[in-house]
Parts: sequence; C-alpha cells; structure tokens
Amino acid sequence: MSLGRGSRTLGSEFAEQRSDAPSSLQLEDGARVAVIGGGPAGSFFSYFLLDMAERMGTEIGVDVYDPRIFSRPGPASCNHCGGIISESLVQILATDGINLPTKVVQRGIDAYVLHTDRASTRIETPLREKRIAAVHRGGGPRGIKEVKWDSFDGFLQNLAVEKGAQLVQARVEGIEWEEGRPQVAPKGGIAQVYDLVVGAVGVNTNSLKLFEGLGFGYQPPETTKTYICEFPLGQKMVQKYVGNAMHVFLFDLPRLEFAALIPKGDYLTVCLMGEDIDKELVDKFLDAPEVKKCLPPGWQTPETLCHCAPRINISGADQPFKDRVVMIGDCGVTKLYKDGIGAAYRTAKAAATTAVFEGVSSEDFKRHYWPVCKAIGTDNVIGKGIFAVTRQIQKRGFASRAVLHMAADEQRQEGDQRRMSTVLWDTFTGSAPYRDVLRRMLHPAFAGCFLKNLIASIGNSRKTPEGHIDPLELLKQQ
Repeated sequence: MSLGRGSRTLGSEFAEQRSDAPSSLQLEDGARVAVIGGGPAGSFFSYFLLDMAERMGTEIGVDVYDPRIFSRPGPASCNHCGGIISESLVQILATDGINLPTKVVQRGIDAYVLHTDRASTRIETPLREKRIAAVHRGGGPRGIKEVKWDSFDGFLQNLAVEKGAQLVQARVEGIEWEEGRPQVAPKGGIAQVYDLVVGAVGVNTNSLKLFEGLGFGYQPPETTKTYICEFPLGQKMVQKYVGNAMHVFLFDLPRLEFAALIPKGDYLTVCLMGEDIDKELVDKFLDAPEVKKCLPPGWQTPETLCHCAPRINISGADQPFKDRVVMIGDCGVTKLYKDGIGAAYRTAKAAATTAVFEGVSSEDFKRHYWPVCKAIGTDNVIGKGIFAVTRQIQKRGFASRAVLHMAADEQRQEGDQRRMSTVLWDTFTGSAPYRDVLRRMLHPAFAGCFLKNLIASIGNSRKTPEGHIDPLELLKQQ
C-alpha cells in the first residue's frame, strides 16, 4: 500500500490495521514526538509517522533534533557512509511517493569489477532491476571547491520538514523521565516533555549514552571499525580509470572482508570493511597492484584527504524499546556490512506504523516492531556464514579462480542463468537479503557448476580466468 500523497479517505483502511486490543499508550491528537537524529532513519520515521497520522486524522507534532547541516561539505554533514543505494530500495521509495532527483543520485552503477589477488573480471548486473545508485550522504568531501550535487540525507530531511516536522538544529544533552514521560534537553534550549522519543543517532556518537542512562536495559550494538576516504581524481580521471562500475576487491589480507572503489562524480570513494581496520591494513590495500591499476599512474594520497574511520553495527542492540522510547536504524539493528539505508527504512517504517496504529508501549513495540528487528538479525547470522565462506575462498587460490571462471563464463548467458554473478552482486551490493543469497548458493545448478569449476581449477594455479582483463581494458567494454 502506497503511503504517498493522497486523500484522507484512506484513513478507514489504515484504521483496520489496529489490533483488536487497544494499547494502554496511544498517540492522541496533540501528541508530541521527539526524534533524536536527522539522518535517514530519523527522516524516514518522521515522514511516515506524519503521513500515516494525517491519513488517520490525528495531529501529531514532531521535533527532529540534529545539529548537522547537510548542505555543508566536510565533517559538518558527514554521515560516515559509502553512499550506495540499491535499485530495489529506490523502487520501494518510489511506491511511497519518494522519488530521488537526479541531482541527488551521483551515478547509476550497473556493473562491477571483481578483483582478487590473481585476476579480475567484469560482471554486468544480472537483472535490469539490480542496478545501484551512488550518492553523497552529506554536502560532499572536505576541501571541495564546487558542490555539484544535493545531499541525500538533506533531501530526506527536507521531505520530513515538508510533511510538518520541526527541525531543531541542536545537540541533545540530556534525556530523563518526567512523570512517566521522556523529557529532552537540547544544548542551549529549554527541556521539553514528549509522548514518544525515537533514537536514530547511529553508532558513531556519544548520544547513545543518553539512552543507556534511561535505565530500561538498552545496550548499544557491537561495532567494528572501518575506513572510508574520498580521492579527488576529477570526473575525467574517475571515468578513465574506474568508469561506471563499482570495483570490489577480495584480497587475502588478514581482517579485511572486502573493499570497494565507488565512482561519484569528481570523487572516488574508497571503502574497507572488516575487523578493526587500521592504517597498516589500509596501506597494504592501497599498495596492492590491482588497486594501483585503478588509479592514475604515480597517484599520491593528498595530505588533506577527506577520510574517516567510522564504526559500523555488526550485531543488534539489546532491548531497543520501552514505553515511549524506541531505537531505530544503526543504533537498533541494521544489515551486516551492506544496505544500512535499506535497514533504516525498514525499521523506521515499522516503528512509525506501530506508533500510529498500535501504540507506544513496550508491549506494542515488542509485538509489532521487534519482529522486523529479529528478521534483520536472523538474516545477519546467515550473512556472517556467507562471509565466512568468502574468507575461505579468498585463502585458497583454486577456489577464487573457480569463482572468477564461473562468473566470467556467465557473462555470455541470460540474466537468470548468471547464478554466481547474482550471488556476488547481492552479497557485495546488499540488493537482496542474505537468506536469498544462501538459497541461490544451495540451488543444485549453482552447486553443480561451482563444483565443476573447482575441479577444473585445482592444479591450474598459473592460469587465469578467460574473463581476466586489465582494468583499463575492462573500461573499454563499457
């Protein structure tokens, strides 16, 4: 059911979604909601809450607290993210009346180049709807001279404001209970009492301690350190050396799950995912011959390079809700390594739906919000297993050759026959749940073909896949 703009005649349809047993805590006319954090999770929640409430004929006030200004380049607007959005999410947003303008989407990516220590192969998107989009979450990298795009996070925040949310550009310094309701104290402002407080603060902030201090058992997610930087190559050099493809690297480097180069206009975004990425590991990656081939000859990292080492959620939070409090997005649960924006959408919409149609008690969130969180968490368990298999393949030359052989051979087949390509695409772009990836891996046709390639690769240690081409040659195929 679309939640886009429409008449209030749909209110009766939404009313049918309420449970038979009314909640002890409801958002009535005049209720006030505080959203701490104005990134995608907070903006999605505000947008959907106000949209649903309007259709129900309920007037709710929403204050979004966030000190960041997403139109400013550099740290003032940075959200510590590689900025990849799956086409499936773009389509889902469109059904909700949210259409991403071309000035927000930096580049459409419909292929990727898979690199191992031994070879490379270009893999086209298995199906047309599997494309992905590259965006800048904030105003752009530090030191930028000309801003040619709009911030993705700023775009979503503006949608929430247009729906009626009030943006409070201040940092929240305290949250405490006031006669059974949460009271929010912004820096330099007056503390206000709300009927519901929503945590959408991510995991790279001290604001998590505010919710830990409320005493309802919330424990932040387990995290690991990653690395993101922006190489200012210029649009011509990005096109020449990287093109319209995302480059994914599966190297046999300790603690590195995978790395990616993502083209975005004048910049090339470098992302390393794994276990506590540090400078030593970053240097080893950038010194790899396959990486250097994707950069101009003699490229030297600028001293003023815009970079960060954010922490990412690798396990769900404990007790992410209580009466009148709910945690969404990264500070609640998110998808392992990929599609954090998609997970923010799912958790935000589930929490908003619960608040409007069911209530804001702990029991309401447990019955109607928690199942969404559990589904993401269960999928992440499968994802960890898939990446464990990937690590074993990285360590075994014959296995990585088999993967590349199979993927390269598939490029001559129809989309639905590209089984390895689809598995790799969905694993490294986040375009599908990990359970779907596992289901494809267990398909007899996939298993049989992979086994055949494994056998063929054993003993052929010096041979490279037929699809192996120098990265510059790969670009000529575009």
